[in-house]
Amino acid sequence: MTNRAAASSANVHPGDRRRAPAFAILLRQFHLWLGLTLGGLFALVALTGSALVYYIEIDAALHPEISQPSTGAAPGWESDVWQTALETGRRHWRDTDGKWSFEVTGTAGAIPARYYPAAHAGHHAPRQMVWFSADGSRVLRAEPWGGYLMSWLYELHMDLLAGETGTQIVGWSGVAMLVLLISGIWVWWPRGSWRKALAFKRNTAPIRRLRDLHKLSGVWSMALLFILAGTGVLLALPTVKTQLLSVTIAVPDAVADPQSGTSSGRQIPIRQALAAAQSAMPGARLAFIDVPSAGSEPIRLRIQVPGDPHERFPGSFVFVDQYSGRVLAVHDVRRGNASTTTAKWIRVLHDGSIAGTATRILAIIMGFVPLTLFVTGLLHWRERLRRRAQSPSSHFKTTGNSK
Repeated sequence: MTNRAAASSANVHPGDRRRAPAFAILLRQFHLWLGLTLGGLFALVALTGSALVYYIEIDAALHPEISQPSTGAAPGWESDVWQTALETGRRHWRDTDGKWSFEVTGTAGAIPARYYPAAHAGHHAPRQMVWFSADGSRVLRAEPWGGYLMSWLYELHMDLLAGETGTQIVGWSGVAMLVLLISGIWVWWPRGSWRKALAFKRNTAPIRRLRDLHKLSGVWSMALLFILAGTGVLLALPTVKTQLLSVTIAVPDAVADPQSGTSSGRQIPIRQALAAAQSAMPGARLAFIDVPSAGSEPIRLRIQVPGDPHERFPGSFVFVDQYSGRVLAVHDVRRGNASTTTAKWIRVLHDGSIAGTATRILAIIMGFVPLTLFVTGLLHWRERLRRRAQSPSSHFKTTGNSK
């Protein structure tokens, strides 16, 4: 032992030398068994997430009856198509208490809509997905949510086909995924050469190549996996999201819940509600038109204002009295506090739409990484067990214990 090594050894308490290896072994075992236990679930959620990056486009390709091009202009704020589609829908679904939601895609062609029967509410409420012709006069397609491939995959990704309970499982398993990622980095963190730690050794034993592939897949994708898992947790657990934002930044601005002045009367045409909303929020882009049944609920317009990154599900709303046409409330994310501003980026970070095609493709690729980590980790563990069973010392222990 050199003088430097002896001095270094003398400065380390014997108990520290014992605890450090024990902690490292414990952490490795924790990482191993957490990965083997939940790795398959992580892989499933990630793969279905990859499939959903372009789920609207895939669904349209699978159903050519709704992807037929239209020569007309895309309907917007001043179009009468929405009223025509509403009347067509109400003729087909005669439940007078049902609610309708029309999606404004910004393109000509079929009009996507959602029909919510009476007596159902909440994110997991049963709903009928409906596509109207470009002029709103015909129903081109109608299927229950979850009853066709892409919606089934969406439900599998969001709640494992188990409703609110499944959403909680997905959300809290996402927390476990974050713990798994952190423990993996801790286990990998180089104690010596970074060059060796980041190298993939091709000309070595298969078990070492598996280990290198596992660790490098995790290391190089760590930041993006952390973003995808973290934003997934916040989307699945909105209460946790609100609490976290409240503690770290500020209490997010609540979306208003106004009521119409009366609970009965003649409902105004959709075009009148749109005119009122456009006057209240000039320069905004229309995204969704939510029309309630008779009652006190207002007509709700979901809109995208400049600076809101999500085109499909923006965070601003205008509420219009369904009988008088008066604007009851406006929720403008531009006027929100720092928590509201932060929250509007969560969905676009999770679905990869934050920077268009490039990040969407990257999100698809990242969806395959958890599967790679699970498979390589499982194969490495099985190879270690096989080698241990075939080693002479293992045979000696086995025969010794049998005497």
